[in-house]
Amino acid sequence: MYDLKTWFLLFMIYAFIGWIIEEIVNLVTYKKIINRGFLIGPYCPIYGYGSVFIIFFLHSYTKEPIVLFVMAMFICSILEYTTSYIMEKIFKARWWDYSNYKFNINGRICLETMVPFGIGGCAILYIANPCIINFLSCIPSMMKTILAIILFLIFVIDNLVSFKVILNFKKVASTIRKDSTEEISKKVRAVLSSKSILGKRLMNAFPDVQALIKNYNQKRKEKQKK
Repeated sequence: MYDLKTWFLLFMIYAFIGWIIEEIVNLVTYKKIINRGFLIGPYCPIYGYGSVFIIFFLHSYTKEPIVLFVMAMFICSILEYTTSYIMEKIFKARWWDYSNYKFNINGRICLETMVPFGIGGCAILYIANPCIINFLSCIPSMMKTILAIILFLIFVIDNLVSFKVILNFKKVASTIRKDSTEEISKKVRAVLSSKSILGKRLMNAFPDVQALIKNYNQKRKEKQKK
């Protein structure tokens, strides 16, 4: 439907909107402003990806709102579950956990978040995207290209820096000699918060992050046997 630069700008716009939503939710929940998300900049990529997927796969279902609602729930839930699983495997940490919520699947997704996904999908295709596309169509093509390139470079650099910061969580957790998940997680948060501003930002963004200690304990036992 759109050219590559338009898709990327849509991704960044919705990622920014998602960041705004997260800020509002956290302001209500924690009574303070928290720079949410894994990245340093004011955007949450998972919202960008979810929105782009909805636009790409579901634009032909605008005349069937119920189908659109259900499929938007389905697409975004798969995205959230997959993101949780991959992040956990790479960094050995559970960054969010819905285990205490009803109707959850492995603590990665739950009905309470799936319903807003469906509502959000409808809002994107019926309200937000037509307005955003109209806005982008008013920008000259060359200017859109330059803007997309600048934002892409910023996004790539942010990902590289943030990946290194997040990787420190795994490294620090593997060096801590405790048997309690809560103790390890608390210690890791304290260490990362004291090491750098970016580490502190990450821990503030995910105050409930939990280190996974099974692999660490297993490795220690294997070393002791040797």
